[in-house]
Amino acid sequence: MIIELAHADLREDPRLTDYTRLKDVKLRSRIEPERGLYMAESATVIERAIAAGHRPRSFLVSARWLPTLRPLIAAATGSFEDGEVPVFVAPEEVLERMTGFHLHRGALAAMQRPQLPSVVQLLTSAQPPQPTRRVVVLENLVDHTNVGAAFRSAAALGIDAVLVTPSCADPLYRRSVRVSMGTVFQVPWTRLESWPGDIALLRDAGFTLASLALCEDSISLDDFAALPALRGPDARLAIVMGTEGHGLGKHTIAASDYTVKIPMDHGVDSLNVAAASAVVFWATRGVGA
Repeated sequence: MIIELAHADLREDPRLTDYTRLKDVKLRSRIEPERGLYMAESATVIERAIAAGHRPRSFLVSARWLPTLRPLIAAATGSFEDGEVPVFVAPEEVLERMTGFHLHRGALAAMQRPQLPSVVQLLTSAQPPQPTRRVVVLENLVDHTNVGAAFRSAAALGIDAVLVTPSCADPLYRRSVRVSMGTVFQVPWTRLESWPGDIALLRDAGFTLASLALCEDSISLDDFAALPALRGPDARLAIVMGTEGHGLGKHTIAASDYTVKIPMDHGVDSLNVAAASAVVFWATRGVGA
């Protein structure tokens, strides 16, 4: 259903409440989960969301990009012009005034949030029929960019599932989704209900728990990746990555089987959590072999 938007102030239009004040991170981080929606930005991200089976509530499209997005909209709604899902269209300058930012590639979609799987389900088999071998726990990351980047590395380097702690930033927030290039729809994930309490679930499922932290007893990532405990068909690994400012909580480190550090040169002691995740995911890709 194509709906042309007028040039008047659209911020008060009740049909467009999903899209207004998108730059207000605190506001959107609260109201989007409450409304059961998230924002997919750019044709690539929207396409991956739809391919994952997520349902669009509506589209917001620049008039200039509408012809390019026509096949995608038709595939998602069943019809380009007569589908039941609204497709709001306006010039880019109008959309920028309404949303508060420049639309990347001229397209947004308000998507219905999928129901998250249970933690036990992911730990058993994130992508049936294959068993879950490697998971990452993102502990209290507050930067949506880092969350999105960690998901992209997880997808590229074969992580089976991502678990986020109760205080971790929303993986389905617009910036997280965009930075992940839509891979947040491809890597199974869910939110833990209690942390570090849910460490018990990882232990019950037979996971070796490794925390990435600089401690006196930290072992080199090279040495860790070569441990016999990570070899064999029954090996399972949970990697815990900490918040940007303070790292991992002391209770998390105390409950871990290993504390691991990345060897570095030139006096550098640590990497950004997004960069560190890629290094660790690559180094541990042989788990279960």
